[in-house]
Amino acid sequence: MNGESPAYGLWGLVLINSVVFILFAYSFFKPQTPRDWRSFSAFSAFLVALFAEMYGFPLTIYFLSGWLQTRYPNIDWFSHDAGHLLEMVFGWKTNPHAGPFHILSFVFIGGGFVLIAAAWKVLYDAQQRRTLATTGPYSYVRHPQYVGFILVMFGFLLQWPTILTLVMFPVLTVMYVKLARSEERDASSEFGDAYAKYAAEVPGFIPKPGRLLGPPPTDEYRHG
Repeated sequence: MNGESPAYGLWGLVLINSVVFILFAYSFFKPQTPRDWRSFSAFSAFLVALFAEMYGFPLTIYFLSGWLQTRYPNIDWFSHDAGHLLEMVFGWKTNPHAGPFHILSFVFIGGGFVLIAAAWKVLYDAQQRRTLATTGPYSYVRHPQYVGFILVMFGFLLQWPTILTLVMFPVLTVMYVKLARSEERDASSEFGDAYAKYAAEVPGFIPKPGRLLGPPPTDEYRHG
């Protein structure tokens, strides 16, 4: 773990990874409205903060170095692998990239991006027809794209937790909930009883267990 290659100070990698993941997220989400851009910008800020510590300056490691070195003296905390804090703290002895938290992080990150992409297609089609989006992911939750962003952020927290992103995560989650409430007011004004019926049946962020196991609802909400 004491190789010649520097573990941090790799600002080029910070830039490359930030741009790649932000563009990747953009290709899934395709923000159009000012509300979309606010949610996407907040997500982008989370990614920049994450990669800045992952490859640039390990602020969290420096801040916790005294406690970590005392509690886990046999770990080189300024190596790059040690940034996978959960694997290190729970005693994963081999490559942290094969650790349980790292693998689970990819499940959340991949699932989040898939959800964002699937929801965007349904929403785009509904907007073109000027109807409610109630099929696909929207048949399980009313705000699948925001759920997708939250899943991606949570996945990155499992993979590389930092103080800054741990603070940002609940703040951004609350922001997404507020944006969702604003969207609901607009949808209620536009679709009236049809949206009220849809909202009564489909939860906002956490799907009903029975809905996950059973067939999705129809698009009856569009017609009131």
